[in-house]
Amino acid sequence: MAKTSALAVMLALASVPAFAGGPAAYGAALTVDEPTPIAAILEAPAEHAGRVVRVEGKVSGVCSMAGCWMELEDEARRRIRVKVEDGVIVFPADAVGQKAVAQGTVRIETLGRERYVAWRKHLAEETGTAFDEAAVGDGPFQVVEIAGTGAAIGD
Repeated sequence: MAKTSALAVMLALASVPAFAGGPAAYGAALTVDEPTPIAAILEAPAEHAGRVVRVEGKVSGVCSMAGCWMELEDEARRRIRVKVEDGVIVFPADAVGQKAVAQGTVRIETLGRERYVAWRKHLAEETGTAFDEAAVGDGPFQVVEIAGTGAAIGD
């Protein structure tokens, strides 16, 4: 019994360095090898709609209420939101500033002014930022995001 316990402890300790400092995984495994640039998705969303993509960038924001989305930013500061099902995947608030890779389906939603304003107000509440409804045009507004299934955050 003592040999079995000692072996289990040694194996557990031996595996710690393999995980220390590596990215933390969230949700399903990432299966898409080649990343799609955030810029390519934002410049031609219709060409990517419905496609499963891998995006990479720096985490520029995380939902402070439920961790149900994170925003990834490329080197040119273009951003795309990775939205996950509430409670299924929870992105940590301390991910902001870290590198991340996410996978999911590109989704485009067209919103009228009323729904768009309500959504923007909600985002402003989540992020603690100001929102000026008067600055919003008449619409319609196109929202492009990734319906996320998995991610890895960290170096």
